[in-house]
This record gives sequence, C-alpha cells and structure tokens, in this order.
Amino acid sequence: MKLPAIAATVAELDDLIDAFRVERLSIGVVMTMGALHAGHAALIRAAREAAHVVVVTVFVNPLQFGPNEDLDRYPRQLVKDIDLCGREDVDVVFAPSPQAIYPRAPRVTVTAGELGDRLCGRTRPGHFDGVLTVVAKLLHIVRADVAVFGEKDAQQLALIRRMVIDLDFPVDVVGVPTVREPDGLALSSRNAYLSDEERRTALALSRALRAGAAAATGGPVAVREAARRELDAAGAALRTDYLELVDPATLDPVSGPGPALLAVAASVGTTRLIDNVVMIVGSTAAAGEARTHKEP
Repeated sequence: MKLPAIAATVAELDDLIDAFRVERLSIGVVMTMGALHAGHAALIRAAREAAHVVVVTVFVNPLQFGPNEDLDRYPRQLVKDIDLCGREDVDVVFAPSPQAIYPRAPRVTVTAGELGDRLCGRTRPGHFDGVLTVVAKLLHIVRADVAVFGEKDAQQLALIRRMVIDLDFPVDVVGVPTVREPDGLALSSRNAYLSDEERRTALALSRALRAGAAAATGGPVAVREAARRELDAAGAALRTDYLELVDPATLDPVSGPGPALLAVAASVGTTRLIDNVVMIVGSTAAAGEARTHKEP
C-alpha cells in the first residue's frame, strides 16, 4: 500500500498539482468531510476510472453548519482516513484547516437560490450556500477536471451540477450510486451517532424508499402513500422532516409520469439522516428500486 501525499495548505497542494499538470495528467477530486467509509471508497474508485490523478479533500466546512448543528462533534479521524485513501491508491489527500480555506471571513459567497430553499434547505437555511461556496473554492484550488459526488446527497448533487452549468466551471460532475449496509441503511458518517436501537429505527427510511419504488406503477400518489406508511410504522422514535417526490434535476414536485426522486429526511434521536431513490413513475421500470439494495 502506498501512502498518498499529504497537503495541509493551498501552497503545498499547488506544488503537487503543478507537477501533475506538467505531465499533462487529468485530475479527479472527491470532496469529503472525513470519517471515510465504504461509500467514500466507491467515490474514489469512480474518480480513479475518470482521471489519472485522484485528490481527496478532507475538510469539515464550517459554512455549511447552522446554529445548534453538529460542527463540533462531527467525527474527525484523519489518520484512519489517510489509511483508507492509501488502500484505495489515492494520490493526494488535501486536509486543510479552516484558516487555510478561509484566511479571512468570506464577504462574497455562492448562493444556491430557490433550489437551496427546498427539501433540506427548508430546515437548514444557508446550508447549501455554504456547500456551494466551499465546492467552488475547492474546484479552483484542486484545478479538477472531474469531481465525483455521491447520489445519496441528491439535492447537493443537483445544486453542484446547476452551479457548474450556470457559472461555466470547466469540470465534469460525476454522480455515484448510494452505497448501503447489507440491511439497506445508507452509509453515512453520521451513522456512528446511532445506538443499536436507533439504528433499527433508521431502517424505516430505506424501507419507505423500497415501498415507494415498488408502488411506482401506480403514480405519484401511490408512491407517496406507500412510503409514508413505512415511516409512520416506525412510530414516534422517527421524526420525519420531509418525504417528497420531485424531479431529479429541478427538484420541482412530480405530479405525473416520468423520472422522479423520492427523497426523505428524518431524525432518530439527535441524528438527522437523509436518503433517496430514483424511479420512473407510472412505468414498470422502477429504476431506483435496485439502488436501495446496493451493498458495499
């Protein structure tokens, strides 16, 4: 196993990127907040297929955390993260401090607009502004040709794709299907917060998505009702933030046949979880159903 080069400052990363550019190597980036798991490994492997060089960023971005969110307790395990990156043949780990990314408080930021106020944005105001601002900065800093993101964060992925199109970023954005535990729970760094009992409750999210996908031939109402029954069956231990059926690209509500994203967010204990599945509503081709069973 080869350990990746480690850069902690923009200047250190610049030196490494300059060397890759001299050799005319394409660069793929996987942006993370650390606490890496098999889902991140899948992103790294996708980046390796798309580019000559893979850079993994490990940065807990303070701009995307609101008041009373889990910035201080978000899991940080850089040594383990570097080990996983080594096993996945990552070339560079960029692990900057907040001061390295924000040497001064930013006065100009990227705004997500109305798309950032939907789904998760309704209860996390400003969250996606922080996400897009750091993604824009890291795309410039890494000078990436390809950026790989997980489809589990569907709203984030849709917004990043929109930003890249609207602001003419010279980068290809690649989405990678959600990686799940054998029982269906979507992999997330926040799963570490769950007790055994809370984890069993959290399985209602993937059950709801499977039920919704199975009902796709019946239309939007049938999808929502089938998914809602599974969430309600979990009882008071599961506090649903939203369950919505939307267009995968625009996030507009779906009212008829065609591609759709069934997205859910809920809290179990103090842990907020999100998940989603893509399907074709009004068709026997419920494409997303298989996605909910993908294992590491």
